[in-house]
Amino acid sequence: MFRRRGALLALASRARAGTIATTTTTTTTTTTTTTTNAARATLSATRGRRAYASDEPARAHGNLADADRIFTNLYGTRDAFLKGAMARGDWHNTKSLVELGADWIVNEMKASGLRGRGGAGFPSGLKWSFMPKVSDGRPSYLVVNADESEPGTCKDREIMRHDPHKLLEGCLIAGTAMRARAAYIYIRGEYVNERLALERALAECYAAGYLGKNACGTGLDFDVNIHYGAGAYICGEETALIESLEGKQGKPRLKPPFPANVGLYGCPTTVTNVETVAVAPTILRRGPEWFASFGRKNNAGTKLFCISGHVNQPCTVEEEMSIPLRELIEKHAGGVRGGWDNLLAVIPGGSSVPMLNKEACDDVLMDFDALKEAGSGLGTAAVIVMDKSTDVVDAIARLAYFYKHESCGQCTPCREGTSWMYNIMQRLVKGDARVEEVEMLQQITKQIEGHTICVRHSPRRGRFFFCFFSQFRFARRRRARD
Repeated sequence: MFRRRGALLALASRARAGTIATTTTTTTTTTTTTTTNAARATLSATRGRRAYASDEPARAHGNLADADRIFTNLYGTRDAFLKGAMARGDWHNTKSLVELGADWIVNEMKASGLRGRGGAGFPSGLKWSFMPKVSDGRPSYLVVNADESEPGTCKDREIMRHDPHKLLEGCLIAGTAMRARAAYIYIRGEYVNERLALERALAECYAAGYLGKNACGTGLDFDVNIHYGAGAYICGEETALIESLEGKQGKPRLKPPFPANVGLYGCPTTVTNVETVAVAPTILRRGPEWFASFGRKNNAGTKLFCISGHVNQPCTVEEEMSIPLRELIEKHAGGVRGGWDNLLAVIPGGSSVPMLNKEACDDVLMDFDALKEAGSGLGTAAVIVMDKSTDVVDAIARLAYFYKHESCGQCTPCREGTSWMYNIMQRLVKGDARVEEVEMLQQITKQIEGHTICVRHSPRRGRFFFCFFSQFRFARRRRARD
């Protein structure tokens, strides 16, 4: 299904010396070397190269070819379960990938340039390398954040219900890289259909021997467990998620210690996003160079974008990183309702990132660095489009209510400040606010930002309101009265 290169890149020359564990006995060393050689032979198929969809030069971004899509069943048009997944290339040579070892996997992920797809954008290979390489007696765990509670975000649910085997295979690959004994998938409680699909796929994996004892015939034992959340937004924060997994209230922990040292059940843990884990097997099969060929430098790969709001065809689509925002909306979502000139603003990465006005949207690129330079962020790549019929003050007030409702209440600045902000926004909506409350609202955001335990609520909320202040000051003042 993929376009191929010429000869195989010798995997032995790409794996570092530390990939194969050195043992003290000749017998064990011989066995390990034999296993690795067998893995090389099994992976003798060539790796893929980028299949350009047009005659544009390689530096042009967007217009992703179907041959380069990782999620080939995103819309559920094919069989989502084991037979269909294997026909699409899932679980192909997984044993060989695992046998090449943790260090090899981590180095490949670093070379690919993959950055976390959950919002923070931290380099994935580097994050995976933080896990202990030598156990102190405690097991290590992989935790997959499938909570997906960010308003506007609907990408992970498509993976879980239409391509669940990509996620489960990715758990084995990522778990091997982290030297983890098991993985826990923390799924949002409201995702009933997604949970059922994932559970069915998990049962298929155990029945086929891909997971569990001697996973994929590698000699490694690796279990995957599915845990249901209760719909709390704060459990998207990694330490609150761990607390919830342990049966406690979902409230963030103080750091340090960080989860890589003391995480789930007091053991080394890495928490990562569904999409980040699900793309790992394809990257290893097709090669890090293939993945790194998409997007600008430090913004590599393909990405799932969720487009909603005032567009003609809301959708979730896989596209190349660094695609222009305008092209993304017009090509895949049918354009802005009433035409591009009817655009008022866009929230480019879920409700936690600042919105952009039309002038910024005209030429901004959809990647981490470009959106940061524009004063916003890629976040979860949930694009929320607002046309000129939108009452921005009312829209902000609705989001303020969401954050007020979802505050875990652990930290006083957030617990009290979110209520104050919502109350002021309600007065702004009604036209009952005083002019001095406009600046007071901004002061409240600064009192919250950086003064709470978690980084999921207060800093993001503060940035969002700050953007509202800077870009829509005139509309805001017009709504306030003396």
